[in-house]
Amino acid sequence: MVLRTSLITLCLLIAYFAAPLTRPFTTMTGVVLICALAALGGLVSWQARAIARSSMPRLRTVEAIATSLPVFLIVFAAGYCLMENSAPDAFSEPLTHVDALYFTMTVFSSVGFGDIAPRSQGARVLTMVQMIGDLVFLGLVVKVLIDAMRRGVERHGHGDSP
Repeated sequence: MVLRTSLITLCLLIAYFAAPLTRPFTTMTGVVLICALAALGGLVSWQARAIARSSMPRLRTVEAIATSLPVFLIVFAAGYCLMENSAPDAFSEPLTHVDALYFTMTVFSSVGFGDIAPRSQGARVLTMVQMIGDLVFLGLVVKVLIDAMRRGVERHGHGDSP
């Protein structure tokens, strides 16, 4: 499980850093962002069903969270990279792939160091959308997966031993 989760995260990061995120952020980009988040919702739903049926629901829950979170963060980091290309003054400093991922993680963790800040209206809206998404991810998504784990444990009448 650890190897599979690590490989998935590594592949996501490779794809993110290899992606030529040089196009401007357009209405279509916003639609793609919404579709990516909807696809993540579908993935979480599928994962919840898999957890409830799993013979090792606790481990499967950890794996589901550990694979869903990087997808969520990378979707927003890519959005910030594209936003930077649309309006170079959208943020308080130019964003590279690393900077965009860093900003995404500081927003997600509610640390908000303040070294990178959204300046344009579009960047602020995207950041607010991420903030709301963060709360949904931490509240609803984790709750759904934990509830699925409980159902799986009850269904199998035991923990994570085969």
